[in-house]
Amino acid sequence: MCGITGWVDFARGMDERRALIEDMTEGLRNRGPDASGIWIEGPVALGHRRLAIIDLPGGKQPMLAEAGGSTYSLTFSGEIYNFRELRRELAGRGHAFETASDTEVLLRAYLEWGVDCVGRFDGMFAFGLWDGRRRQLVLGRDRFGIKPLYYADIAGAGVVFGSEPKCILASRALPAAVDSAGLREILDMVKRPGAAVFRGMRELRPGHLLIVDADGAREQEYWRLVAHEHNDSLVVTIDTVRDLLRRVVSDQLVSDVPICTLLSGGLDSSAITAITADVLGAEGTRSFSVDFRSSGEGFAKDAVRNSPDSPFARELADYIGTDHHEILLDGDRLMDPDVRARVLAATDLPPAYWGDMWPSLLLLFEQVKLCSTVAVSGEGADELFGGYQWFFNDNATAGDGFPWLTRGSSRYFGGSKLFDRGFLAGLDIEEARAQSYSDALAAAPRLDGESDAEARMRMVSYLNLTRFMQTLLDRKDRMSMAVGLEVRVPFCDHRLVEYVFNVPWAMKSFDGREKSLLREAMREALPASILDRRKNPYPAIQDMAYEDALRAQLADIVHDSAAPILPLLDKAKVQAELGKRSGGVSLPYARGSLELCVWLNAWLTRYSVELVA
Repeated sequence: MCGITGWVDFARGMDERRALIEDMTEGLRNRGPDASGIWIEGPVALGHRRLAIIDLPGGKQPMLAEAGGSTYSLTFSGEIYNFRELRRELAGRGHAFETASDTEVLLRAYLEWGVDCVGRFDGMFAFGLWDGRRRQLVLGRDRFGIKPLYYADIAGAGVVFGSEPKCILASRALPAAVDSAGLREILDMVKRPGAAVFRGMRELRPGHLLIVDADGAREQEYWRLVAHEHNDSLVVTIDTVRDLLRRVVSDQLVSDVPICTLLSGGLDSSAITAITADVLGAEGTRSFSVDFRSSGEGFAKDAVRNSPDSPFARELADYIGTDHHEILLDGDRLMDPDVRARVLAATDLPPAYWGDMWPSLLLLFEQVKLCSTVAVSGEGADELFGGYQWFFNDNATAGDGFPWLTRGSSRYFGGSKLFDRGFLAGLDIEEARAQSYSDALAAAPRLDGESDAEARMRMVSYLNLTRFMQTLLDRKDRMSMAVGLEVRVPFCDHRLVEYVFNVPWAMKSFDGREKSLLREAMREALPASILDRRKNPYPAIQDMAYEDALRAQLADIVHDSAAPILPLLDKAKVQAELGKRSGGVSLPYARGSLELCVWLNAWLTRYSVELVA
């Protein structure tokens, strides 16, 4: 895992911009603390910060290759899990290798197959590759957007790109300006493929390439989910899921540095941990969980959390025999100004939802990094196997909108109640959301002859995989890479997703519960307590002292006449919020507006954001 950046400008050379390229690259130090490199030639510059995972002595980037009298240069972030198989195939085609890295495999694969090489990769990746023969820059991103890649078209003469928005801002080619479309991207819980918050900036869409030459920039899709008949029986389907998952996890355990698992004690992370321990040996498997200290009476059930994670994580670790570590956090650490500043520095954006989870993930990953450089996570299982409550809510699945934003679920993603109504009306959030939903419907795969009920659940699955899951992948990537930790997500492997996506919903939920297929596939490997446990989201702090600290920060903002968020707020609602009496349990979906206001003001201040029409 690494940080990548670069710039191609066909109107002028890059040598005169070396200082800017150095700034763009240095801004990614946390993503790649082990080494740095810059390559400049004519109209193109590539920068790289390395987190060494495979072939520690080799793998230096940007990596160069000469072929046919032309130079090819690559800056790459991620992992190609099938690089050894591809290396053998490429060697059989006459390619000679100087390193044992997957980076060189990617570069040689491009020399052999051109842009079609990306369809051969199993992995998570973002890259920029300069093709000296064709004089074009090729940007590529993995099928689900596990690794980020931002870019901006600069005056029609080229493109500047990077793993994070800060790269593009550091180029000074684009101001930190945000318009209504960017604000909608912050405030609405819908990931719009290709959209970015800063005006003039975009994300390369998952499963796409961007090819840039003197004639301009053009996107090219190389992969998408497709619908096809599923003819396997339930027994065969369960066996296939088990075999696929084991294969995928085994593939993702390739590493030349210490590796561990993130273990919540839920079905997803327990499945990953059990397979990891079986492949690597329990005595060689570390697992990590997170929980919170409280100044109150401890854990309290809420609408989505039925039990604390820690007892289940400990039970699973004891059952398997992993070397388990439990990280305990408290509100003071989550509110630490340095921690919150590091969150913003890693995201370049305000953490609009799950406000406390961002600093808690950062602190968890900071502790994990002390022992491991790679962690394996259960992210993506809920979207793939049907783990969220809205999969089983008829109003959500039959509604005319994103299922997590319908009645009963939308409160978990609300945070705008303290904003001025006129400001919100001017953003046209509902209209933009309806358009985004319409775009998603148009892009969704369909299967001829499928019943209306099955077609609808296929659509719900597609929306979750393409419009919801990316928000979670973004959060995990930014907080892990902030401390130089690589997190792998086997449930997002395209081979597993392509198979499970096409399993009929009646089979996915054959026992009437969430994630029926995954539970049955793991039945022989996990204890009954884990198999029978209801889904719990990532743990949230419940200590009212944390909420009081947020309210105190909002009061400070109100008394600061220069606070940039003030013109956006409803003063009466803010005063009512500040007048609330402390006590009881703090619920994450009840303090969402506090979280959003505090984070948004900090972001507007730190990045000197200009709000434009």
